[in-house]
Amino acid sequence: MNSKDFTAGLAELRGLRDEIKTLRKQLAKLEAARDKRITALAAYEKAKAERIAPAAGLSLADIVAIAPELAPDHLTDSPPQAPPATTAPVPEAVETESAPAAGPTAENAGAQAPAMTAQKQQTPARPSDPEPTTPTAPATAPPGPAEPRSLPSIPDGPQGDRWFTHTANLASTRPNFTQQARSTVFLDTTTGDLVYRDKTLRLELTTASAADILTTVFHTIPEGVERIYITAGDPWHRHADHYPYLKDAVAAWLNAPTPGWRTDTGRGRDRMAGHFVHPRNPVARYQREGGEQHVEIRSVGEWFDTSGTGPAVVRDAFVLLWKTLRSHWPDAVVMGSPSQTGRDLWSRTIPIRGQFADGYPVLSEELRGLFHATAGQGRTELITPPDVPEQLPALVEYDRTFAYAKHTWKSPVGTPRRVTAATFASWSEKERTKALFGCGHWHVRVTVPEGWDHVGILPAPAPGERAWHYPKTPGTTFTTWAGGPELYTALTNPITSWRIEILDGLLFEDGKPLDDWARKLKDCWARLAAQAAMHGDADQRTAAHLASRAVRAILLYGIGSFAQRPRMVTGTTPRHLERDVPADAEIIGFDEQIITWQRPTGFTRDPYAHPEWAASIWSAARAALLTQRDRDTGTFAGALHAPPGTTVAFRTDALYLTQPQNWPHHGQPGDYLLKGHLDGPLPAPTSEEELLTLRDQGRHALTPTHTPEGA
Repeated sequence: MNSKDFTAGLAELRGLRDEIKTLRKQLAKLEAARDKRITALAAYEKAKAERIAPAAGLSLADIVAIAPELAPDHLTDSPPQAPPATTAPVPEAVETESAPAAGPTAENAGAQAPAMTAQKQQTPARPSDPEPTTPTAPATAPPGPAEPRSLPSIPDGPQGDRWFTHTANLASTRPNFTQQARSTVFLDTTTGDLVYRDKTLRLELTTASAADILTTVFHTIPEGVERIYITAGDPWHRHADHYPYLKDAVAAWLNAPTPGWRTDTGRGRDRMAGHFVHPRNPVARYQREGGEQHVEIRSVGEWFDTSGTGPAVVRDAFVLLWKTLRSHWPDAVVMGSPSQTGRDLWSRTIPIRGQFADGYPVLSEELRGLFHATAGQGRTELITPPDVPEQLPALVEYDRTFAYAKHTWKSPVGTPRRVTAATFASWSEKERTKALFGCGHWHVRVTVPEGWDHVGILPAPAPGERAWHYPKTPGTTFTTWAGGPELYTALTNPITSWRIEILDGLLFEDGKPLDDWARKLKDCWARLAAQAAMHGDADQRTAAHLASRAVRAILLYGIGSFAQRPRMVTGTTPRHLERDVPADAEIIGFDEQIITWQRPTGFTRDPYAHPEWAASIWSAARAALLTQRDRDTGTFAGALHAPPGTTVAFRTDALYLTQPQNWPHHGQPGDYLLKGHLDGPLPAPTSEEELLTLRDQGRHALTPTHTPEGA
């Protein structure tokens, strides 16, 4: 680009700016007219918000905000059940890149915990009780300052004690059936290359719509298939420029007409049904009209980044993955998603004798709700000037190899014991240290010590549904929940001890429910990583590398699936049946024929719901980003072992610094791998986008002669 092109580009940009400004004015007028019409309709004595919401393309809460008199009586009651035919459970996979282990890290064993104090807690609301819903301020009211959300706590007395139990007749048990494999093909919608078994065919796709894909694939393979993996092309993004958000484009692609097919409603043991609307990795599920044929269209991006790899090599990666898993699980089946596969493989490691031969019981709904509200996932934090220099001398990326596999050696099991402030205060120092080194989840009041000049250690709730930040200003006091690993780090870190007041806590027995499963997956990962490094054929090296990444995804998302967040279902309703849209649903898109909506359904009776396992692993992983000891050399690594002011960012299992560190890497889970190094001076990133841009430049600049398998 030269100066002339740049000037012309600025002129075009100004034109777009003016056009956007004009359109916004027009949109504001239309919204004002809509709100006025809603207010007029609300005057009708039989008007109901659930009738007006789909007609306006708004949620029930939006309608009530505009016309408070329409607030329905059931807002403070139990939410109505979703219509069974139109809802689609969200697959359990998508948990972000994080997962956890139990108890403080083994490397810290033997250190003495400084004295701690205990404080009696205040009586809180149960996390499982819905908050009363009241009409919100009109949309025209100026927004107030964002306030940190309040975390729930355990009620005092017998009411809280009743939480400490398990859900009746609900436990994770070993399956007594053999999982059935599904006939699968791999399709590149850009080139039309289709790989079926050991054959590569060429399809002539005209539009790459779901109907086009189904028609062409089933014409080419008359015997039919049950799963179509899209390896490249992202057909659901073909018309993304026609929609304001990617999710809208995906929903339109999923809900477009498919002659001869209808949305699947589920079958057999696999009850997943309906489409899953996800901006990058959606799932389309169809059933042939008048027949028993079922098929799903999925993205390989759920498993790994193909980076231009052809569908034949992608298929080889799945075959290699299946064969490697079979060395430990003779009946292993690669299911649709990593989380489904991980959970199925784990269930086949449940012991057939011993304490948990009858399965691992599921916690009460109250305790599951407490974990959901108080146990964060991976640490994601960008530290900006003046806490780091305006101009960074360098940006160095360290990524923890297969990080979460390191933290599965110990996990909480059994019925937790409640440890009140008074109980904790009555214990000896030895008993307190043992408790914090065990598998627990603690309600604490924290004070950052005077003179502290490093990064924060413990998460505190920030504005936003699941947002966390890490206070580090000396003298700051906050109340939060944290796992034993992080509390132990706060008390025994190499700089100075933080003040921790125990308000309440859950203390479990130490167990190994995930150890056998994780050990087998780590062996599969190591073998595939070795093949990726040494195989003589380039395609087979790529296939082995992708298979090793798939094993990582199985463990990562398998752990995430234990968290069992409250489910969100998506559904579609024809425009002429708009009154059938659930009253508590949020309208997320609509066109001339279809209304697309979503609604929360709370916790289900999932026998594999173990948020205590996920929470303990996440806590241990966050603690290891701050400090961990190398068993072979005895050296320490982590942010707290870098000089103050040199930590730029945390990103789940990665750490970004302004200086390189001499941290050992043996290629083992949890080791810090030098993954990128960009020399400065360069401006400190102030947004995630800027950080990722610098990260990619640093990875490209490093160009090591040999890069071990990353985390």
